[in-house]
Amino acid sequence: MKRLVRMLTWVTERSPWGVILIVAILSVVLGSYASQMETQSSQESFAPDTPEIQASEEIDQLFSTGATEQVIQIILSDSDVISADGVRTVAEIQRRLRSGTAAGYLSDRADRPGVVTYLDGVLQAAQMQGLPLDALTDEQVDQLYALSLQNAPANQADFLRKLAAADADGPDASAGLVVVFLDTSKLPADGGIAALGNLEQGIADDVTSLSDGIQVQAFSMLLLFGEESDFQQEVGRLFATAFLVILLILGYVYFVRPRNGGSWIGSVRRTAADVALTLLVIMTAILWMQGIGVLLGPKYLGVVGNFSEITQIIPVLLIGMGVDYAIHLIGRYREEIGKGKTVDRSVARAVGTVGIALVLATVTTAVGFLTNLISPLPGLRDFGILTAVGIAVAFLLMLTLLPAIRLLLDRRAERRGTLHPEMFETESNPRLLPRLVAKTAVLAERIPIPTLIVTLLLGGLGWYGLTQLETTFSFTDFLPKDAPGVVAFQTLEEKFGGGVGEQTNVLIKGDVATPEAFNAMAQAWTNLAGVEDVETFGGFAAADSPVSVVAKLAQNRDPAVMPAVVAAGLTPELTVAPDADVAALYDAVMAAAPEEAGKVLAKADGRYVASQFVIQTSAGESRAAALRANLLDAFAPVAAVGAEVVPTSTEIISAVIVEQLSSSQVRSLFFTILVAMLLLIINFWFEVKRPFLGVITIAPVALVVLWTFGMMAVFGIPFNPVTATLSAIAVGIGVPFTIHVTHRFEEDRMRYEDPEDAIRSTARHTGAALAGSAFTTMAGFGVLITSSLGPIRQMGQVTVFAIGFALIASVLVLPSMLALWDSWHRKRGEAVLDREALAEHGFIE
Repeated sequence: MKRLVRMLTWVTERSPWGVILIVAILSVVLGSYASQMETQSSQESFAPDTPEIQASEEIDQLFSTGATEQVIQIILSDSDVISADGVRTVAEIQRRLRSGTAAGYLSDRADRPGVVTYLDGVLQAAQMQGLPLDALTDEQVDQLYALSLQNAPANQADFLRKLAAADADGPDASAGLVVVFLDTSKLPADGGIAALGNLEQGIADDVTSLSDGIQVQAFSMLLLFGEESDFQQEVGRLFATAFLVILLILGYVYFVRPRNGGSWIGSVRRTAADVALTLLVIMTAILWMQGIGVLLGPKYLGVVGNFSEITQIIPVLLIGMGVDYAIHLIGRYREEIGKGKTVDRSVARAVGTVGIALVLATVTTAVGFLTNLISPLPGLRDFGILTAVGIAVAFLLMLTLLPAIRLLLDRRAERRGTLHPEMFETESNPRLLPRLVAKTAVLAERIPIPTLIVTLLLGGLGWYGLTQLETTFSFTDFLPKDAPGVVAFQTLEEKFGGGVGEQTNVLIKGDVATPEAFNAMAQAWTNLAGVEDVETFGGFAAADSPVSVVAKLAQNRDPAVMPAVVAAGLTPELTVAPDADVAALYDAVMAAAPEEAGKVLAKADGRYVASQFVIQTSAGESRAAALRANLLDAFAPVAAVGAEVVPTSTEIISAVIVEQLSSSQVRSLFFTILVAMLLLIINFWFEVKRPFLGVITIAPVALVVLWTFGMMAVFGIPFNPVTATLSAIAVGIGVPFTIHVTHRFEEDRMRYEDPEDAIRSTARHTGAALAGSAFTTMAGFGVLITSSLGPIRQMGQVTVFAIGFALIASVLVLPSMLALWDSWHRKRGEAVLDREALAEHGFIE
């Protein structure tokens, strides 16, 4: 570390213009790569490498999706939508769909129209009885609705009931569905997903304009995730606001009052220059991080994925951490200038002392973020890598570009005699913030043990809070909660358990063309009828499968299939004979109904290697984990014959993510703290032969993590993919704070004979810089709390907690620990620190 810092100092002093030129060239190069940055959705970035994800990908590869239909669900909500107003609204929706742009794309089939509504029976009955819709009363609608359900076939009645969120104790329903089936094969061949998106958005705009009394919402997955562009605007707004807030606060932190010949103009110019220089270096670091991120991405090295929602908030993190680096470096440089040293000597001294602490802080922080590599979520792994890259380049630029520019500016001022060192002298007349922070040293001087006991008790409460945290995840997390698609999705979840569009696939891999496998699948289909949240019609599970396709063709006595059906010995229970040639049966089915069979059977190298069940479900995200377990139970006969069974769906994948986050949260916490502690122990062993200083330096950070978890429990903030980064963020923020305090105490302990004087000096200088840094970054991250995106808002809250607690731990807890550690060595008659080792590493002169 010492050699690296000395080399950077030497290069900067010898050739500041060279440093600026190299940085400019690299910025142009990396900026060109940054302009190629692409983003991916939260679905891709948070999807872990699990059997459920793999099954979802294999299904796309193995089976012909036949995706010529898309579904839009239109939701009507009111106190009661089985009413006269409900009938008129549904009739108007049908009219608009049949006469508008959508008319040419409706998928009308012999067994089902292109528009299906929860009031279809009422509309048909009213038409048959010649009742004008405008004259219908609520009582008539209730009677017609009940009558239509009684007269409808069992499977049709079941389906109509599913379309209305009816009350358990009466005929009223608070919500109803209109399901629109679109034939995508009619779209322009070159239109792609954009043409479908425009069509669906047009339908949504048309029907939702009817909301007058009865609320009308439209939902599809394309409408939902088409709103992801809102995230980009939100992040841009937050970044700009955080930038402005930090700029203003930095102006206060950097402001110096004119003294002894200095002018207010010179003071303001100096303040503005330091603020601009800090922000310039931070923005350059962000540009470099983005450029390197593209180089590490899929287009080039393939180490990380494209930028996702969580990696796009790294710039906000870098602003906070870069401000901390800059405040310490500029603060130490000003302190040295205030002592009357030359510009060159002050730069060398500032970089030589703070720079070494920054090396350790950078390494420890980067490693802390890199512990996200053990996360099961790709998005979190990428977040760890790119944040570590950003921290490293921020460190490099802070120790080269910042001092190079400051050196050129102040050398000129020094030559002209316009540099006034007395402006920066703080020993005789410290500013308000240093005076206030210095007073906190009294706890370390007078009551260190009670201070630590109280903080440990609070840490215990934090641990209890950690055990009480709820783990959550939804693919809609990174969409604005008030976005129409999100609100419609929540209504579907609440009223209909996900709506009629929810589909769960069960992938079956192995030899599925044996009598045992076929009969096991037939048993599984029977079992499905009794599984909670599996839709049933007429007592049968609403599921497409090899068994259902065979059953349908056999029931219709399809001449192309019947010889194979008879040869297989198919029974009314849909089982085949023990010696049946199931492969021949599948071949006949494939020939007779290639589209339907291709959706549920996969053939490779002349063998049937996989099948799937496509099941209509209504578990939503809240019951997806239970549905997965129940499906595995239902398919136990299939697993018993040696096939691999994997249920999968968007909702199940969300549940798996929650499960993996829950199992990894404590492991991540311990691993992050342990790695950081080992690095600090090794550092202090080689630095001053005091390895226990590493434990003392990391202990307050562990408390910061626990305290922050405790505040999450108090404020009801869940554990999710964003707050899962807390351990890394707390280490990233807390470790630099504590390292600065420990290193400054080492230096001050050699300067002062009395350890209390050393504690007070450390609090006055480094503690004040930490307070300025903390208040600045808290204000910047506090902007995130204004976000309309839940995870970003929660990250803002958690980070503000972590920064505030890091400051408290650094100025209250760590000094108390250092005071006790110092006292213990003195009581043993040992030298507290090795003066020669400190001098060798540049901490004292």
